[in-house]
Amino acid sequence: MSFPLEGLKVIDFSELLPGPFLSQCLAEMGAEVVKVERPEHGDGLRRSSPGLFKLVNRGKGSLALNLKLDADRARALDLVQQMDVMIEGFRPGVMDRLGLGWEEVRAVNPGCVYISMSGFGATGPWVKAPGHDLNYLALAGVTSLCGTPDGAPEHTFGLPVADLGGALYGLSSVLAAIIQRDRTGEGQHIDLSITDCLAHWVNTRRGPYNHGDIHDLEAQRRVALVRPAYGVFACVDGAVSVASLETHFWKNTCAALDMGPFDTPDYDALERRRAEAEAINARLAQQIAPMTRDAAMELFEKHDVPASPVLGVDEAAKSAHFKARGLMIDSDAGPITPFPVRLHGMGPISPSAPDLNVSDGTY
Repeated sequence: MSFPLEGLKVIDFSELLPGPFLSQCLAEMGAEVVKVERPEHGDGLRRSSPGLFKLVNRGKGSLALNLKLDADRARALDLVQQMDVMIEGFRPGVMDRLGLGWEEVRAVNPGCVYISMSGFGATGPWVKAPGHDLNYLALAGVTSLCGTPDGAPEHTFGLPVADLGGALYGLSSVLAAIIQRDRTGEGQHIDLSITDCLAHWVNTRRGPYNHGDIHDLEAQRRVALVRPAYGVFACVDGAVSVASLETHFWKNTCAALDMGPFDTPDYDALERRRAEAEAINARLAQQIAPMTRDAAMELFEKHDVPASPVLGVDEAAKSAHFKARGLMIDSDAGPITPFPVRLHGMGPISPSAPDLNVSDGTY
């Protein structure tokens, strides 16, 4: 059986993380991806973070072109004629100035799905501004809801969630545009703003805020950050996460632990628990603190409490869940997790990222 995206041809002019992560997902589903890089040093990620470069460019070809030179620009445009998808991640206007904007590409390949990925999009007051993951989170309102409930906003994510989230919006948009093109015969230009993608995620907070007429930032932070029987709790040899939001899980938690004055029918109502969230979590922390992580997990499993151990990155890779699900494979970047949703026909791709200006000879 063939890969899901076998036959789909992609040319990727992007660098760093969002665009390459998108094209990596396409490659893992069987698309043929050629990465266009600057001569001499290529994608800046090759030098700034070689391990990350190897991770997000596996199975691709590499072509070094100086897009400021007429001959190389002509070669790039010739290649674009053969492609189903074109990805670029420069600031708005750069590809237009280089003669590889949407109008030029559409003129030679009207069926091309052309995605421009930028931090702030091609319109609006931030068009020309530089930015990275943290800046997009801050502008979209996400950072204002992060940190501790009684502290100032903080950047507390351990992953580049804005870049990764933007890449996944790009993936779904590109595949939807391909389906649409197969119906209409027409490609399109996708203007993807990573900040806009994050704004879409913030809807999951806006819903409760709008419903409850909550517009004060302190109150909004409390809704986002303070939940009863929900959090990470230290034990003698690590930590566990507990998420007993629903009443039946709350009752299971009370059966597993001595929750003292909170183990009464008065606290069956979620709103009552929310009003005492800090005290409930303090009690939960007190009960868990003397336990080992394994003992806590054994108790929670016995009582059907939604809980999991807090695992380190390397520890997670060796866990029973990862092993059972086949979540780790070898690559030139070391042990990694492949595209996690396994579709019919998907299998291993090349474990290697290309050297600069090296492909299978097709280009």
